Amino acid sequence: MAGTIEVLVPGGKANPGPPLGPELGPTPVDVQDVVNQINDQTSAFDGMEVPVTVEYDDDGSFSIEVGVPPTAALIKDEVGFDTGSGEPQENFVADMSIEQLKKVAEQKSSDLLSYDLKNASKEVAGTCASLGVTVEGEDARTFKERIDGGEFDDYYDDE
Repeated sequence: MAGTIEVLVPGGKANPGPPLGPELGPTPVDVQDVVNQINDQTSAFDGMEVPVTVEYDDDGSFSIEVGVPPTAALIKDEVGFDTGSGEPQENFVADMSIEQLKKVAEQKSSDLLSYDLKNASKEVAGTCASLGVTVEGEDARTFKERIDGGEFDDYYDDE
């Protein structure tokens, strides 16, 4: 009866209720022990939805793998807003500095297709554009040209 359960849980605030409880109830694992370990491992993502995979065996043993929250959630948390713009190309909800952009790219790099931090930053800027977030005071859609032009090379020299 070994299996895998994949759920989204609030960082550091998982509980035995839905969505975890109903999924774990029929398994041989100690539900509260799983919840406690998930909360320990996701506490850094407080307030964000975090993808979690629980693999369990027939003997009640289990392992937990914590993913990285969606890029949009990391941006919202870093910049400090609740919802993106309904018209992201016209109405902007926040501005992100290059330092904040690089931080989100570092957090998300393991899940992105980019081979380096500079390109990971361009992927994050793409999400900024769809949320209505500017980068360094300008439309995030122009960030690619700015970074390709070398404007931010000093931020990425340590790669």
